[in-house]
Amino acid sequence: MHPPALRLAPLKSACSSCNLRELCLPVGMSNEQVDKLDELVSARRSIERGQTLFRSGDTFQHLYAVRTGFFKTCVIADDGRDQVTGFQMAGELLGLDGIGTDRHACDAVALEDSTVCVIPYGQLEELSLEVTDLQRVFHKIMSREIVREHGVMLLLGSMRAEERLAAFLLNLTQRLHLRGYSRSALVLRMSREEIGSYLGLKLETVSRTFSRFQAEGILEVKQRDIRIVDHEGLRKLVNTTAC
Repeated sequence: MHPPALRLAPLKSACSSCNLRELCLPVGMSNEQVDKLDELVSARRSIERGQTLFRSGDTFQHLYAVRTGFFKTCVIADDGRDQVTGFQMAGELLGLDGIGTDRHACDAVALEDSTVCVIPYGQLEELSLEVTDLQRVFHKIMSREIVREHGVMLLLGSMRAEERLAAFLLNLTQRLHLRGYSRSALVLRMSREEIGSYLGLKLETVSRTFSRFQAEGILEVKQRDIRIVDHEGLRKLVNTTAC
């Protein structure tokens, strides 16, 4: 059964005045080019925590730029459980999975109350023919997704549990720092079970590894509040190029 219709609202601020401009589609584009993008990105959706933005099998029509909040993408594994495939935050795009087949290949679920900017993909393609810088930026975003997936494969294929969790935390804090947040303190929007699903670890293993990091003085852990005490110790656990 599909979720109730999502609330659609006009944009209160355009790409040209968005504080995520340097992280999202407009990065590197001129003011004139961004003005053209403003005409395309004309609506915003609000998604409550736990609500689904799109589901696997839905017709692909739009890309979504996360404006505020946090999402997870997931697929149904062979045993019927949700398999988390990624976590997306402000300034990142959702919906790229649907480009190849015109149908979404995963579910996108809000981990907290969130908003997204709606980008009609057909119109984006047309605009990219006119604005070559947009095409370049979009290709960079696609390349970044490929690199990210390669990094996840390395995590799942060759790393021990503590290496996987260390790489995950380093990646998460790096991405949050680009958005103006602390390098050391973060609040996990996802559960330990969801982290385990993403990293290919059991819930008990994730909890045990967090406890080990705390006992060794690498982290301070208070439920979902995490503070990295020893950055170097965390980095030593993993080859940071895999992050």
